[in-house]
This record gives sequence, structure tokens and C-alpha cells, in this order.
Amino acid sequence: MVGLKDELLKAIWHAFTALDLDRSGKVSKSQLKVLSHNLCTVLNVPHDPVALEEHFRDDDEGPVSNQGYMPYLNKFILEKVQGNFDKVEFNRMCWTLCAKKNLSKSPLLISDEDAFKVWVIFNFLSEDKYPLIIVPEEIEYLLKKLTEAMGAGWQQEQFDLYKIALNTSREGLSAWELIDLIGSGQFSKGMDRQTVSMAVNEVFNELILDVLKQALPDKDGKKCLFLIKCLDKSFEISASDKKKKQEWIQAIQTTVSLLRAGSPPPHKEARQKRKELRQKLLAEQEELERQMKELQAANENKQKELETVRKQLEAAAARAAEEEKKRLQTQVELQDRFSLELEREKMVRQKMEEQVAQKSSELEQYLQRVRELEEMYNQLQEALEVEKQARQDEETVRKLQARLLEEESAKRAELEKWHLQQQQTIQMTEAEKQELENQRMIKEQALQVAMQQLEQLELERKEALEQYEEVKKKLETAANNTRSWKDKVAHHEGLIRLIEPGKQGSKNPHLITNWGPAAFTEAELEQREKSWKGKKASSE
Repeated sequence: MVGLKDELLKAIWHAFTALDLDRSGKVSKSQLKVLSHNLCTVLNVPHDPVALEEHFRDDDEGPVSNQGYMPYLNKFILEKVQGNFDKVEFNRMCWTLCAKKNLSKSPLLISDEDAFKVWVIFNFLSEDKYPLIIVPEEIEYLLKKLTEAMGAGWQQEQFDLYKIALNTSREGLSAWELIDLIGSGQFSKGMDRQTVSMAVNEVFNELILDVLKQALPDKDGKKCLFLIKCLDKSFEISASDKKKKQEWIQAIQTTVSLLRAGSPPPHKEARQKRKELRQKLLAEQEELERQMKELQAANENKQKELETVRKQLEAAAARAAEEEKKRLQTQVELQDRFSLELEREKMVRQKMEEQVAQKSSELEQYLQRVRELEEMYNQLQEALEVEKQARQDEETVRKLQARLLEEESAKRAELEKWHLQQQQTIQMTEAEKQELENQRMIKEQALQVAMQQLEQLELERKEALEQYEEVKKKLETAANNTRSWKDKVAHHEGLIRLIEPGKQGSKNPHLITNWGPAAFTEAELEQREKSWKGKKASSE
């Protein structure tokens, strides 16, 4: 009864969807009552007006919605159907309710009766889902049946083109579109209206009424006879030709076999097989689509992973290139810095050498002057003790200066040695640069310390020169005093007098030099000596 219920629901669905809607967009209760009464009548189901009123009583939500009709239809009508009803009458009642509203107004090559039969065939071949449609495979099956019944040849290429156009726009056709397709004569060109009607009737009898073969009209004479033996009587049947005879025999044998086995008609079994095949193909297609989606998802994930790895490799390559660039830039900067430092050291060394040469020249001149002064000191040693002491101070300063020069030369030699070591360090390999850089920094620090010491020595040498200048000034003062004294002696005496012995018993005897009487007494010389020693001690 499940199959019967599904077939009934398809026809009822057409009738229900054709009902008019009220202002609220719902089917009115009165129309549902009329539809239910008509269904009970054609299906031979007892009508229960009380249950109908109870099910469709008014409530606060207004008229009953169309979704609310299905429970009543199942419980009070379809579950009570016994199968003792006229299928054609039931379908005609549903057709009457929906055809006027949905049938095309354009002229068709088939009659209204043929359109009704096509509508019933549609309900039999349509899919079990709503809204109802007939898929291209069932359309092809029906058109082949009609073409075979009309005795025409099937045009597969024409239908393939139609199928391609249909698949691009929709999944299938509705009942009214199928009627338009058959009624337009697209697949029955060259056939008259009577031939098309005969084919529709033959397919209707086979698919809907389960009639495999029908008795041809009586003809003169009996030809192609065959005999059917039953339990109570036998039937002698005549066919129009041998082909029709064989078809009749085959149809009768098929019917007997089906009745014995209790199997459904072959067209229903074929329809069920086609449905099962479509469902299987659909399931396989869905499974294939699912697998394709899984493969696509896996492929996308793999592509994402590959893209991630590629981006990581690109990032790593970029970082490596950047690090190599920085390393080369650092190397160039270090080389430039080394070159700059070497150039600076060269300039400093050259400047120091120039200064040393200048100082050496000055020292040579200074030593020449010292030698000249020493000669003067030798000549004036006996005349003035102060000059003698000045020469000793000058000698001390000279020794200090010489010591400073020696230290300066040692430092310069040490600087030259460090400079050579730096040149050797620059020529070493890149792998040793970092260690050499540390050593160079240490040597630079030592160089800075040596430079500071050199500056300190330079400062001390300058201080020694200042002391020497002071002694020199004192010596010049003493020399001037001596020259002044000599000039006075020469002016007053005119000639060099011999040294005269001092007078006995004198308290302050005058000092006599080879130039004459001294300009200072012994006490004055002692006083001057003490004063000079005090200044020297304070300066040291």
C-alpha cells in the first residue's frame, strides 16, 4: 500500500496546489472540505464530517494552513483506502481540479483526453519528491515508447540536443511542460493527430492500466491464428499478421508468468529498476563528488602546506641574502675602517716624524748654542760662580731632554712595530678577523696609552725647554753682566792687569779675577747661590 499511497499523493498534490488562496495566503477551510469530500467519494472511503470539522476548527491563528492538511489526509483518507476504486476516475477528479488552472492555452496537437493521459503517465514516471518533476531519463523512456507505438524511428541525436539544453536550465520538466512537449509535436513530426492519440492511449494502457496487448478490430477472414487453452474453455485468436501474432503470444506468456509469480507488471518493474539505477547513479555521483571534495580539500591543504614551505624557503633565502648582504657590507665597512685607520696612522706617523725632525733640528741648533755657551762658560767660569751653576743646570736639563728624546724614540719604535703588526693582521684570512679585531682593539688601546705617554713626555720636554729657556735667560743675564763688567774694565783700565794679591788685615777683601776686581763680594755670591738653589728646588 505504500506504493499506492505515493501514487495517490502525486495526483492529490496537483489538486491541492491548484486550490485558490485567501487574502492571508492560505487555503480556505471550505475548499479543503470540498477536496476531502471528493477524495472520499472517488476512493470509496467513508466520509466523516465530524472528524473534518474537528480537525479544521477555527482558532486564534485564523484559517487552517496548507501544512495542516497532510495529517488529516493521511489519517482519515489514505490509511482507509482498500484499492477498490477506479484509478481513472480518481485521476480524472484530480485532473479536473488542476487542469483548468495549469493547462497551457496555446493550441496543441493532442486532445484534452490525451493531455489527461499524459498527465497521469507523468505522475507514474515522476520522482518521489516535491514539487513533482520528470527527469530526462524518464522523458527519453516515454518518448521512445510513444515513437515505437506510432511506428516511427527514434531520433537519438535530436533528443540528446534537447537533453543538453534541458540540463543547462533545470533538472527536469513539470507535468504541464511535458504535455506541452508532446503536444507541440517536436518528437512526432510527420504524424497525424489520430496516430499520436493512438500511441498515447497504447502507452497509457500499458503503464497505467497494466494492459500489455489489446484485441485488434475485426477483419474479414481469419489469419495468423493461435489458440489459448484455459481450464474451462479455449480461445481461438486471429492476428493481422505473423508479427502481431508473435507479439500477442509473447504478451500472454509474460502475463501468465507474472500472475504465477505474483510479480508486478514489467513496465512497473522496469520503472522501479530505472529509479533504483538513477538512485544508485546519484549515490555514486554524490560519493564521487564527496571523494572529489575530499581530494580537493586534501589537495588544497597540500597546496597550502607547499605554499607555506615555499614562503618559508623564500623567507629563509631572503634572510640568508640579507645576512650575506649585511656580512659583505660589514666586511666592506671594516676594510674601509681599516684603510681609514691605516691612513690616519700614516698621517699621524708622518706628522710625528715631521715634528720629531723639527724638534731634532731645533735640538741640534740648541746643542750648537749650548756648545757655544759652554765655551763662554769655560771662559767665564773663574769670573762668576753663578755662570758655572747655570751651566750645570743647563747640563741637567739637557740630560733630561736627551732622556725624553730617547723615550720618545723608543715609543716611536714601538709604534712602528705595532704598525707593522697591524699590516700583517690585515693580510690574514677572514676566519681570523674577529680574533685579530680583538687584538687590534687591545693594541689600539695600548697605542692610545703610548700616545698619552708620548704626549706626557712631550709635555715634560716642553717643561724642560721652558726650564732651559729660564736657565738660558739667566745665563744670558749673567753673560750680559759679564760683558758689562768686561766693558767697564776695558773702559776704565784700558789694559788687562795682573791679579793683585789682597791686602792683609782687610775685613772685606775684594775678589780678584783674571779680568780684574770681581763685581760681587763673597757674601753676595753665597746669597745669590742660595736664592738660585731655592728656585730650582721649587721648580722641580
